Amino acid sequence: MADVEQNAAVPDGSSNGSDAVNGTAGRFVSSAEGTALAYGSLLLMALLPIFFGALRSVGCSKSKNASDMPETITSRDAARFPIIASCTLFGLYLFFKIFSQEYINLLLSMYFFVLGILALSHTMSPFMCRVFPAQLPNKQYQLLFTQGSGESKEEIVNYEFDTKDLICLGISSVVGVWYVLKKHWIANNLFGLAFALNGVELLHLNTVSTGCILLGGLFVYDVFWVFGTNVMVTVAKSFEAPIKLVFPQDLLEKGLGASNFAIQLFINTRTYFYTSFLAYIFGLGLTIFVMHTFKHAQPALLYLVPACVGFPVLLALFKGELTEMFR
Repeated sequence: MADVEQNAAVPDGSSNGSDAVNGTAGRFVSSAEGTALAYGSLLLMALLPIFFGALRSVGCSKSKNASDMPETITSRDAARFPIIASCTLFGLYLFFKIFSQEYINLLLSMYFFVLGILALSHTMSPFMCRVFPAQLPNKQYQLLFTQGSGESKEEIVNYEFDTKDLICLGISSVVGVWYVLKKHWIANNLFGLAFALNGVELLHLNTVSTGCILLGGLFVYDVFWVFGTNVMVTVAKSFEAPIKLVFPQDLLEKGLGASNFAIQLFINTRTYFYTSFLAYIFGLGLTIFVMHTFKHAQPALLYLVPACVGFPVLLALFKGELTEMFR
């Protein structure tokens, strides 16, 4: 999550779905109840992919199938990540300054349309396995692409799936079409949550030290690009893609057609997980409090990193397990 921003916007009758998601509609003063609902919903949406992604990640790491094993981030990868993220962010900023925003967002919409369908389909898969009627046949399929022939034949793509996967793909495709045509905030959030959950589930850190390096680098990255420049906020407002979670502050007044958005741009190991999770809740709540008080975009990692690193370290010190934790 890069930054959290409050947008007071409002309905002048001419704003479209794209304006809504980007928080660029006209001026609107939301009610206290609407603001509380928006902030509470953003907090919940930020926590859900962290919690369930972490649980699914444990199951993924225990898989005996080598093809299902997640990618592991090393210390070197962690140190490079903020640099790569900065180059990507600044590159997007230059693109929006040089080229037409309309064409860039059209290209990005199609790109995230495909990625969003795949991410949402993967997210829905465990749920579909639970609710799929036992009396219906679950047929198996295989998508296989090869090159060459005979002994020199080489597999390019070998993907196995079943009827349940096809149903998930169909439902996700409907959401994808809805997002492309309407840019509705619900479709945006479904894709955003799917991206976040898959990110938490599939990327693993090899050590606690690697996590500290990654968070430390992202801490500097987030603070610099939000407070030091207007790059982060400019890209966030211009970027029409489901990479940010939004929730309307005027939902109570306008229902699902609301357009005034608050935006949010993740030994007994369970003890440390719950401690880190509570630290995340504390840091996110503090971010929202500061943002609401000063009415200014906030780099969420400014509050999340000290909380998510500090709380577990203090717990380890208290339990005398600091050395074991970093090992």
